[in-house]
Amino acid sequence: MADPYQTLGVARTASEADIKKAYRKLAKELHPDRNKDNPKAAERFSQATSAYDLLSDKDKRARFDRGEIDGDGNPASPFGYGGARGGPGGASGGPGGFSSHQFDFGGGDADMSGIFEGLFGGGGRPGGGGFSSGFGRRGAAPKGANTAYRLAVPFIDAATLAPQRVTLADGKTIDLKLPAGTESGTQMRLTGKGENGPGGAGDAIVTIDVQPHRFFTRDGDDVRLDLPVTLAEAVLGGQVKVPTVERPVMLKVPAGTSSGRTFRLKGKGFHRKDGTRGDQLITLMIAIPADDSALVAFVQDWNGAETGNPRADMGV
Repeated sequence: MADPYQTLGVARTASEADIKKAYRKLAKELHPDRNKDNPKAAERFSQATSAYDLLSDKDKRARFDRGEIDGDGNPASPFGYGGARGGPGGASGGPGGFSSHQFDFGGGDADMSGIFEGLFGGGGRPGGGGFSSGFGRRGAAPKGANTAYRLAVPFIDAATLAPQRVTLADGKTIDLKLPAGTESGTQMRLTGKGENGPGGAGDAIVTIDVQPHRFFTRDGDDVRLDLPVTLAEAVLGGQVKVPTVERPVMLKVPAGTSSGRTFRLKGKGFHRKDGTRGDQLITLMIAIPADDSALVAFVQDWNGAETGNPRADMGV
């Protein structure tokens, strides 16, 4: 049960932002997809994720700092942080209790009842309401290893938070509810869905990978779209149908609209963690048909008149 602060390489006084920054750096460095031939990296990735899960939870972090839980989030042993600590004549065990080398049993089990009785005021033998002499050498049974998954999520599903069906290593399927703020790299913890162990199953860590879309792109929490329009729609104006991540809507194009003009549809982007939502930004692109002889003839005749220089402001 490693110290989560040491696992992430941050001080105990680290801010939430410092903890998040340290975790993101480790996650990028140790992610299984980048270390397929390095099983130790996958193990460190799981450890870093567990450490971040604990320290990013204010309640768990406070309980860990008080010694109420260990680095795995399990209740600390009675020795915990409030028990014997390092120092002259003292034990030097970690936050989860005493390590196996804290007491020299001289080749046999020593009678520890005096020590436990002094600490807790009870008998030290089994059946006497106290602790057995082997307690100091036996920690809590370890949980199974965490299992890492990578989930490819379609762009539109990520924007609309559509549920995702996940098949686990044991063949079972679950429906995963995407959280607000979902982006590539977002991680979700499925408690008890990892490998089995003496102390129970570990967790499944699901890393989201948002897939690109063929015409939508993401810009922060906004969705961008280059929308082709005809020359007639740009010159004369009118209503045009626009795709969004949810359903098509009608957009009013003013007469005389040039290519590159951008319109904003409120609330049609990605969901934010605070409950608000980004927008959709639509940039009009005039599509000129090729080999249209009538259009060519019109422009040749129309271009003979003085139409001004649209690049004058650029000094050319």
